[in-house]
Amino acid sequence: MLTIDKITQSYGVKTLFTDISFTIDQEKIGLIGVNGTGKSTLLKIIAGHEVPGSGSIIRSSNMKIEYLPQNPDFDPESTVIAHILKGNSPLMNTIRDYEICLERSCEHPADIRLHNELLSLTSKMDALDAWDVESRIKTVLTKLGISEYEKKMKEFSGGQQKRISLAGSLISPCDLLILDEPTNHLDNNMIDWLETYLKNMKAAVIMVTHDRYFLDRVADKIVELSCGSLHAYPGNYSYYLDKKLERLAQESATERKKLGLYKKELAWIRKGAKARTTKQKARIQRFDSLKDSIQSVDNSVIEITSAHSRLGNKIIELNNLTKSYGDITVIDNFSYSVQRDDRIGIIGPNGAGKSTLLNLITKKINPDHGEVNIGETVKIAYLSQDTGHIDPNLRSIEYIKETAEYVTSADGIKISASQMMENFLFPSEHQYSKISTLSGGELRRLYLLKVLMNSPNVLILDEPTNDLDIDTLKVLESYIDGFSGPVITVSHDRYFLDRICNKILVFDGGGKISLHTGNYFNYIENMLSLHRLNDSNSNLVDRANKTKSSSSRTEREKKKLSYKEQREFDSLENDILQLETALDSIDALIKQNQTDFVKLQELSEKKEDLENKLLNKLEREEHYRQLIKDFESK
Repeated sequence: MLTIDKITQSYGVKTLFTDISFTIDQEKIGLIGVNGTGKSTLLKIIAGHEVPGSGSIIRSSNMKIEYLPQNPDFDPESTVIAHILKGNSPLMNTIRDYEICLERSCEHPADIRLHNELLSLTSKMDALDAWDVESRIKTVLTKLGISEYEKKMKEFSGGQQKRISLAGSLISPCDLLILDEPTNHLDNNMIDWLETYLKNMKAAVIMVTHDRYFLDRVADKIVELSCGSLHAYPGNYSYYLDKKLERLAQESATERKKLGLYKKELAWIRKGAKARTTKQKARIQRFDSLKDSIQSVDNSVIEITSAHSRLGNKIIELNNLTKSYGDITVIDNFSYSVQRDDRIGIIGPNGAGKSTLLNLITKKINPDHGEVNIGETVKIAYLSQDTGHIDPNLRSIEYIKETAEYVTSADGIKISASQMMENFLFPSEHQYSKISTLSGGELRRLYLLKVLMNSPNVLILDEPTNDLDIDTLKVLESYIDGFSGPVITVSHDRYFLDRICNKILVFDGGGKISLHTGNYFNYIENMLSLHRLNDSNSNLVDRANKTKSSSSRTEREKKKLSYKEQREFDSLENDILQLETALDSIDALIKQNQTDFVKLQELSEKKEDLENKLLNKLEREEHYRQLIKDFESK
């Protein structure tokens, strides 16, 4: 479909990539790499929004490309539907013309010309099956949490605007769909839906995303941009991890051999040859060639080294917190005492109040009712979603030095701000560049470094995975592993939540927040288990009610059964009542112990045993009633 042939791109003295080549066929490609390596630039070049410094892009004839940038452009005055229908295909043009004509006809109902034009467009809509497309547009918008179709774009938040633009890209007919960070600003349910949607798409897809589960489930090819070069892996993210280890091991062995030979040749060159014979000149040429052939093996590792402040017994206590915005209550009477070893993940729909809870904990806002008590030794580091407070005219090193000139490591070693930046993949020659020149991911990484340099003992993270590359996320996860205080994070990244969390707070709607023990996977398994149990119990109740109804219509005929059968039949009603009472008690205990996974498993097993006994009793009772009925019919 598309061939990238030896393209090179530089910005000033910084070269992003050199002579890279690869092809795109009917496949789903995940493009990964450290922030600042040029992933977004490469997408812009493929989309035709930027011209490479050298090389060429060869596209199939009549190829249609749809591109979603990290920060989409939009007309603030346009409505949602008008923004979605921005494409120039005959289908999109017809739907857009119809929407405009319909709006004008409503404003001028007596205009015959508009009425005839609307009839003509309605006929075109039928011929092109455009009604189905318009319906699909609204379905996709609904799945992405947008229901006000006639509202103007300027009235939505930044996250909502990105989701509307994503809907437009998904709907627009294309041969190649290019997505830059499509999972940002989506909650977990939206991401699950998007995975399925993209897997079922017939178009080829190339996307930049940090969501490792998303890459594992959607991508069938991983392309890594590293040290200015591309490496392609024909498989998902798990396959890429295995094959990258093999490649690095092989490259390291080859480069070690080259380096050993290079050192020998360098020693010979330094000695200086007394006579410049032909053979000696050839050897010098071989040395130059060997020098040029030694590649830089990607051994760049981001490190976070920081001491932690002492943390006392009292950390953070939330007592009966309530917070509302107008008539909408986002947090209703919530209480919790934060423990030293807490690794809490907060999930829920967008707009449910997750960031509000973090702002209450950090006292950026006040609750309507209740209080937040923070221990005297607590030193909170808060990574918010907003980076708008960072002065773009500052130099990167100046921004970091605002926090500290030096930081003391856990081993007691003093490390300068410049060294910390180098550890965080900001080389010395780029540390004095203005913040305005950084990519979105580099800015986010710089902000994270500043937050962690403050030697915190409580870590609060609001969507930390947004815009961070996978390598930085791995190091953040490793840092959290060794962090001696509690960590509270809002995140939609399922891999991140599985990796670090031991508790999950779920915003259930209407301000209700429930606590679940375990990571995100444990929470999902727990919910599925409860769902199956509830379905089973519901079916059991229906069956029991049906049996009881039958019982009320049939008079007992004790004399029609044997003495032994009669005694069992007499006891069945009481046995069934006792079992139903026991099941009600188990249901109550399950609700009380939703945060204790071990206890929940025990209760579930006990409930299953009681249900089996109840089914057996109900079947025996039905059997005896049938015997009585048969006897009477005779």
